[in-house]
Amino acid sequence: MNASPRAISPLRQRMIDDMRMRKLADRTQSHYIRWVRRFAAFLGRSPDTATVEDLRRYQLHLVDHGTSPISLNAAITGLKFFFEVTLGQDELMAKMQPVRVPRTLPVVLSPEAGLRASEVVALKVGDIDSQRMTLRIEQGKGRKDRYAMLPPLLLERLRTWWRVARAQGKMLDGGWLFPGRNPLESLTTRQLNRAIHDAAIAAGIHKRVSMHTLRHCFATHLLEQKVDIRVIQVLLGHKKLDTTALYAQVATDLLREVISPLESLRST
Repeated sequence: MNASPRAISPLRQRMIDDMRMRKLADRTQSHYIRWVRRFAAFLGRSPDTATVEDLRRYQLHLVDHGTSPISLNAAITGLKFFFEVTLGQDELMAKMQPVRVPRTLPVVLSPEAGLRASEVVALKVGDIDSQRMTLRIEQGKGRKDRYAMLPPLLLERLRTWWRVARAQGKMLDGGWLFPGRNPLESLTTRQLNRAIHDAAIAAGIHKRVSMHTLRHCFATHLLEQKVDIRVIQVLLGHKKLDTTALYAQVATDLLREVISPLESLRST
C-alpha cells in the first residue's frame, strides 16, 4: 500500500503561492522553503510565532556551526521573503544582518576574463602568465588553445587565493588552480554552477544566473566600451564572428548612440 502524500500546511501553501505569483524559479522556491523549514526545526514550533530575538539566535546558531557566508545570506534571503512577504511582518527581520561575501574566484573569471565554465575548472597554476598578463586556455572549445586577458585586479585575487590554498594544502605544485575535494582532481562544472546559483540567491537575484550569463555580460560590457568586435571574438574563443555579433543585440549603450535616419533629416 502506498503512503499518502504529505499534506502541505496552509502557511507553507501561502508562501508557495506568494513565490509563484512573483514567478520565482523552482530552485529558488525550494531553497526558500528549505530555509524556513530548517528555522522551524531550530525553533521547535511554527515559524509564524517567531520573535526578533528568535531570528537573531538562529543567525548566531548558523554562524557558530560554520555556515558559509553565501549559505548564511541565502538563509536570510529565504526568511526575509517568508516574514516580509508571506507574513507581512517586516520588523521581525530587524536583527538579521547579511554578511559580506568574498567574490568566489572561479565565478569572477567569467565576467572579468570571459571564460567558459569548462575553461575555468581546467585552469592550472602554470596557465597564469603575470608577465604578459594573460591566461592560457589549453584545449578550449573546439580543442583549440588561446589566451584570455588577465586584469591586474584579477591577478591580485589569484595570488591571494594561491597563498591561501597552498597554506591549506589544497593546491599541489603544477596542479589545478581550482582543485576539488581531492587536490588531484579539479573542481567540476556542476560545483561551479552551484556556487554561482547560491551566490545569486544570497545577493537577492531571482533571475536565472549561470556561467554563460556572466560570460555574456563580459562581452556586452566590452561592446559598450567600443572594443572592436573582432578582438572580443578572439577573447571569447568564438570560431565565427556571427556568434560574437549576437552580443551586439543587447549592448544598450551602443543602441542609444545610434542616430535615426529621421533625426538626420531633421538636422538638414
